[in-house]
Amino acid sequence: MPLQVLDHPLAAHLLAHLRDKSTNPEQFRSMTETLTTLLVLQATYNIRTREVMVETPLKTTPGKVLDQPLAAVPVLRAGLGMLQSVVRLFPDVAVGYIGLERHEDTAIARSYYSKLPNLAGRYNLCLDPMLATGGSAAQAISLMKTHGATQITMVSVVAAPEGVAFLQNAHPDIQIITAALDDGLNAKKYILPGLGDFGDRLYGTP
Repeated sequence: MPLQVLDHPLAAHLLAHLRDKSTNPEQFRSMTETLTTLLVLQATYNIRTREVMVETPLKTTPGKVLDQPLAAVPVLRAGLGMLQSVVRLFPDVAVGYIGLERHEDTAIARSYYSKLPNLAGRYNLCLDPMLATGGSAAQAISLMKTHGATQITMVSVVAAPEGVAFLQNAHPDIQIITAALDDGLNAKKYILPGLGDFGDRLYGTP
C-alpha cells in the first residue's frame, strides 16, 4: 500500500511549531490534536458510506452517511496525544490500547500492555506519532491483526524512510499517512530532524 505525505499549508505550519524546541507542552498538545485531525481526515478518505434520503426544510434529497464502524488504537504513551482528535471526529469509534516500550540500547520494543476490541470489519487506525525504525508499528499492527483487523491505516506525525520501509516489508497491505517523511535515523535510532521525544514533549517530562 502507498505512503501518503500530507500536503497542506496548515499541516506544514503546525509541524514547524511541533519541531520547535521552544514550543511548550500545552501548545504541543493543542497543535498535535489539530494536526492529527488533518491526518485522520485523510486517513479515513475511503471509509465506506451508504446513500440515504434526507428531508430538508424544502425537499427530499439524497445524502451519504458513514456505513463502516471505526476503531482507533494508539500506541502508548505518545499515541494518546492523537486519540482525542479521532474521538471528536467519530464519536462511535471503538478504542483499543497497545503499550510498547523501546529499549534505549537496542531500540527494540517490548510489549507491556494490550487491550483491544474485536477489530473485524472495522476501518482501523493505528496511532503512533513517530514512525522511526518501524519495529513498534509492525508489532502493534500484528497485534491488531490477531484481533480481526484486515483494513488498517498507520497514522504518524513524522516518519523515517527506514521505518516506512520496515513497515511496508512487514505489512505490505498497510497504508501509511504522515505529515512528513524526514531524512533518516541517527545512531540512537531517533528521527532526524524529527522533533525530539514526542511523549516527553507532550506531557512535559524530561
